[in-house]
Amino acid sequence: MIFRDRAEAGRRLADRLTAFRGRDDVVVLALPRGGLPVGREVANAIGAPLDVMLVRKLGYPGQEELAMGAIASGGVRMINQEVVDLLGVTEHTLAAVAATEQVELERREREYRGDRPAAELAGRIVILVDDGLATGSSMQAAVEAVRAQSPARVIVAVPVAPAETCERFRTIVDDVICLETPEPFHAVGLWYEDFSQVSDSDVRAILADSRPPPPPATD
Repeated sequence: MIFRDRAEAGRRLADRLTAFRGRDDVVVLALPRGGLPVGREVANAIGAPLDVMLVRKLGYPGQEELAMGAIASGGVRMINQEVVDLLGVTEHTLAAVAATEQVELERREREYRGDRPAAELAGRIVILVDDGLATGSSMQAAVEAVRAQSPARVIVAVPVAPAETCERFRTIVDDVICLETPEPFHAVGLWYEDFSQVSDSDVRAILADSRPPPPPATD
């Protein structure tokens, strides 16, 4: 099954999450940038607030799509030890890539959030959404960052991913919703007719539409 675009994928994903519709203890966290259009459809369909979970993949120099690991808000760093060992990656290389990605993560925090605080996750059901998973490094870092905030449950919801990646996540979260697990998988973008890049301005617009404005300042 090939999705027309991320919005259609989000609507189809929302059909699998109707059990959470109308609850006041649910929050949808989307991984930028591609997860935001998917997360918007999910959040709108179930009537939940939408926020962003900031994660940066640690790409191997020269082959950035190959994930050595990932970092997330809150100081989380997750290393894909299998890839690191296979490529003989040194700690110096890992640290250099992580430092560069930390700068970009902090830029995105400022760019996307402005003066809006992050969603409160303690005691809530957190639905983590992306447009798909490949190795799952970024989503694993997101899960660790969310777990550190004591949620009631963590659910990973994606339109498409390899079957083995979904099975691995079933061991670390409370539930995994994945619509399609095609084999061979190759890459997330192959399963969308329109996999256009999502810009920073797109992310800001989606978040602005999905959250109420901050309260006015008082004297």
